[in-house]
Amino acid sequence: MGKRLADINLENTEDNRRKYRQLLFTTDKELGNYISGVILFHETLYQKSDDGRPLVNLIKQLGIIPGIKVDKGVVPLMGSEDESTTQGLDDLSQRCAQYKKDGCDFAKWRSVLKVGKNTPSYQAMLENANVLARYASICQMNGLVPIVEPEVLMDGSHDLERAQKVTETVLAFTYKALNDHHVFLEGTLLKPNMVLAGQECPTKYTPQQAAQATVVALSRTVPAAVPGICFLSGGQSEEEATIHLDAINKCTAGRKPWSLTFSYGRALQASTLKAWKGKDVKAGQAELLKRAKANGAASMGKYVAGSVAGTAGEAGLFVKNHQY
Repeated sequence: MGKRLADINLENTEDNRRKYRQLLFTTDKELGNYISGVILFHETLYQKSDDGRPLVNLIKQLGIIPGIKVDKGVVPLMGSEDESTTQGLDDLSQRCAQYKKDGCDFAKWRSVLKVGKNTPSYQAMLENANVLARYASICQMNGLVPIVEPEVLMDGSHDLERAQKVTETVLAFTYKALNDHHVFLEGTLLKPNMVLAGQECPTKYTPQQAAQATVVALSRTVPAAVPGICFLSGGQSEEEATIHLDAINKCTAGRKPWSLTFSYGRALQASTLKAWKGKDVKAGQAELLKRAKANGAASMGKYVAGSVAGTAGEAGLFVKNHQY
């Protein structure tokens, strides 16, 4: 959030963060036609609008389900080549119980895997898969739907084929662990990366090639019992993320038994922030609605590339080794 505010020359204060979130959650009710859930930070869950209403109530009035990010960020994995695991399991059960009481119905936990000559290692894939499975199990014990997010980063120069192989292996580890931990798959969602070549790969692939690699990877690894797959944007521009989602939904390379939709942060809010700039709430809300509608169309394979121009539509949103 701090970087997003810095990009529009706003100080990263609690009130500026609150004002921005208030903008998002006071957008026209039409927003609920395209967005079904919103992932909150702990801070957001307890913030209020200018008139004293809890932001979580504003979200519910839009017909949107509130959820919560419950991991506590990544930490280095000892003995690895700059790999990581995610912390936050220690008091997770108590936090989940409280979040459920305070109005959340789902949670999210992010694990991060890097593609390199020797990575992701067996150690990193096994550790992160088990942490995700333990988190999912704890969520379900407390009545929260877990969103499982094993993100293979776009950092690097690897090609599409390598990205596909790594994604398949990471997902295979993840679902083996979920099974080992007796997680009820029908009560989970997956938030994976799309299969894309590394940011520095010299070969440029078409959206159709990326879509095919993504659908094949998912078909080989994600059980049909999983009801939905919500892609992360991973540093793509707003337009790229929408075009790729549309191509995935149009792709005929696999049976696709799951709902294929979006769970975007940067790729849903870049134009909104740019239009708002701390002042123009209506302009910011108009951009949010426009981009949400575009992604809603892409979720059904009905987006026309270039049909929605945003103030930051083509701008690259890639952040090396992205952490939050």
